Amino acid sequence: MASFISQLTDAMNLCSQPVERQVRTTIDPPMAPEEAMKLLKEGNRRFVNGCPWGSKTKSAARQQLVEDGQAPHTAIIGCADSRAPLETIFDTMPGDIFVLRNAGNTCTHAEGSMVGSLEFCTRKLGSRLILVLGHTKCGAIYGATKTYLDSQPGKKVAGCALEGLLQDLGSVAQEAAQELGPGASSDEVAAHAVKVNVFHTMNFLLRFSEGIREMVKTGQVQIQGGIYHLETGSVEFLGQSPLQKELLDSSMAIPPSMVTEEERGLHGVRTGADERVPSDLALSMLKKGNERFAAGAPTAGKTPDAMRKALVKHNQAPHSAILGCADSRVPVDTVFDATPGELFVLRNAGNTCTHAEGSIVGSLEFCTGKLGSKLILVLGHTQCGAIAGATATHQAGATNAPGCALEGLLQGLAVVAKDASEQLGPGASQQELVAHAVKVNVFHSMDFLLKFSEPLRELVRKGELDIQGGIYHLETGRVEFLGQSPRQAELLSSGLSLPPSMALGTIRTSQDGIVAPKLALQTLKEGNERFVVGAPAAGKVHHSMREALATKGQAPHTAIVGCADSRCPLETLFDALPGDLFVLRNAGNTCTHAEGSILGSLEFCTGALNTQLIFVLGHTNCGAIKGATAAYFAAKKQPTKANNALDVLLKGLDTVVAQAVAEAGAKATEEEVAALAVKLNVFHTMNFLMQHSEPIREKVSSGKLEIHGGVYDLKSGRVEFLGSSPSQSKLVEAKSTVAPSLLDRMLGA
Repeated sequence: MASFISQLTDAMNLCSQPVERQVRTTIDPPMAPEEAMKLLKEGNRRFVNGCPWGSKTKSAARQQLVEDGQAPHTAIIGCADSRAPLETIFDTMPGDIFVLRNAGNTCTHAEGSMVGSLEFCTRKLGSRLILVLGHTKCGAIYGATKTYLDSQPGKKVAGCALEGLLQDLGSVAQEAAQELGPGASSDEVAAHAVKVNVFHTMNFLLRFSEGIREMVKTGQVQIQGGIYHLETGSVEFLGQSPLQKELLDSSMAIPPSMVTEEERGLHGVRTGADERVPSDLALSMLKKGNERFAAGAPTAGKTPDAMRKALVKHNQAPHSAILGCADSRVPVDTVFDATPGELFVLRNAGNTCTHAEGSIVGSLEFCTGKLGSKLILVLGHTQCGAIAGATATHQAGATNAPGCALEGLLQGLAVVAKDASEQLGPGASQQELVAHAVKVNVFHSMDFLLKFSEPLRELVRKGELDIQGGIYHLETGRVEFLGQSPRQAELLSSGLSLPPSMALGTIRTSQDGIVAPKLALQTLKEGNERFVVGAPAAGKVHHSMREALATKGQAPHTAIVGCADSRCPLETLFDALPGDLFVLRNAGNTCTHAEGSILGSLEFCTGALNTQLIFVLGHTNCGAIKGATAAYFAAKKQPTKANNALDVLLKGLDTVVAQAVAEAGAKATEEEVAALAVKLNVFHTMNFLMQHSEPIREKVSSGKLEIHGGVYDLKSGRVEFLGSSPSQSKLVEAKSTVAPSLLDRMLGA
């Protein structure tokens, strides 16, 4: 009983009309969105209960609106349907609500008018609430739903404005159908589309109005949605858009249809007559263009005869150069809603420099140097067939020579799949691996440009060029912008000026300066990388180069102690030219029984030739190490006497094998011991040099020489760089002793 009385009292209070309703004018302060929403809800309740206060206004009130001006508390986008009169539904007075109406309460084909009107209302009139109001049984939405459900493949050209409106509202019906799933009836889809359309309009306002976004961010304005139910008269309030937080990061300042020809260039397209675009502005233009494309509101495509003539007369001045994939699903100009003259586009399968390096790098040097573009974007995309193929090639472990150009391309991209696999670790699915490899490949191409082009590096250093990466998502139409390469700062110090396939090579002679250890090591790494990816640059030696070596003498940047194994041609696996490397080789890359020759040669190279890097290189599956390991285990069972030089050589490696056995543990197999012994033997040789050569030890101690080690993987072609010996700091502090085999000779002398 008490509850009934309370409800009755509320109803009486609701319907109790004040003596005289006041109109809102500019004299009144702006109303908070919460208070405005409260007034709308109360007004709708009065309308539903059949006791509206009405909008009777006296002459004085009307005169007040004229003299003091309007200050509506709410702006409403509603449908033009005659059954949904907004002032009546919310029982408002003149001056209360700022009303925009069209068929379907949409911004489609009315975006400039709607957004501009709302910016005026919120910024100039002080309204703090925007309400987008749909209604049940909406003819526009039901018509759009029928058009969508009845449509045949291929978009039909609209025969009149109404057909155009219904076709463009079809995206709302499509989204509603997808959310409901198969089996939903046409009426169910249309009913749900009413709600989807409300959020669609709210999202449009957030996406394409910088002014409205800023006021929402600061809490000055709220955007709410609602559905008016014709059957009951009540308004269902939906709250804010679920996408509001995301859309507040939009960079679009104005609706797509309002992009003027002037913004695209003096002649409606970008030409050589226009000023060059800074990289940050160019990136913003790409983001806005992609936003228009993803939102289904592109503005490009209309290129009148005058614009084409302007491009011919004034030449091109693209604001960005883009390296993208040749995939037909990724039309670069379309993805960024660009007109002719805006983008300088390079495309190939896999958006890569592999096997196209000269063309790609040269083209980008032309675009940035001659045309003045200040932004390069490397664009990969999801579901990339080239990357998927390269990933499969990597997983299959294909090492055979390619039988066709496609196989060569996939093998060249396999390094990307390898890096992605190592970054994700074991357990990653094929789908995860391919997806990550797409991103790795984007950075790989960006790094290639920085590594092999001095003109591009110089522009980046001077702040006149920015190289960015991105991934186009086929599923959404949106580009994920990745920013700069994490390695950019490092690669800006690269000394390479040409892609590997274009480099003729520069012969080092005694007239060249001394190469610092760090640079020499980097040269080895880059050469090995070229060897691995199948893009070596060495081998092209002209007569003049050979003559220079003969007449001017040598100045190798690195001395290498390597194995004599025919599978490890040192100059080849480091992609080196004659004059680059001072090479010492024997079975097992060891000083054992060759110490005098090795030490003397290295003292000559580091002294007379001023080489500042010694590199000791072992390799996997080394026959000498495997033989020494087998002999060691056999001797444990039955000691034998050395009968020849080979036996003595293997016996000399006993110390290395014994250390490997100790470190590997009792359960280690002979194969595991041999694999570890390869690495330990490298350190053993490095240590021997410092133990038994005072000139070498002194140079290491003074920083004039570095000794590094590595292991060459026969299967992958890659060199694992091991760095300095763990024992180096201790060895450089101790006095060197004469090598055992040299001591007797020196004493005898």
